[in-house]
Amino acid sequence: MDKNLDQVIEWISRIHKDHIDRTGRHYMEVSIGTAAGKLGFADLAEKYQNAWAVVPLKKPMAGMKVRIDGRTFVNYAQFDSGVAVPGYVTGDTGLCHHPYEVQHSMVLNCA
Repeated sequence: MDKNLDQVIEWISRIHKDHIDRTGRHYMEVSIGTAAGKLGFADLAEKYQNAWAVVPLKKPMAGMKVRIDGRTFVNYAQFDSGVAVPGYVTGDTGLCHHPYEVQHSMVLNCA
């Protein structure tokens, strides 16, 4: 369990809390590594440089949209905040989570 990783996930959740709908079809991705770097956790920034958190959205955002097969998220877990991450990231946290239940198809919103 990595308390600093917990802080990164909680920070992502706080930044996007007004836009999160736990069951939303539209979503955006947030780099866990970049978020860790912004918070000063250089070791986590390197370890999770290719890991992305899923932020399910209440409504679509402006910009390009890409339809994604929901099976892409089969090994993801969702935290109480609504943010979801790959299973290997979840295993390193101490936050309460459950399997991420996604729509059949999802829509990635790219800014």
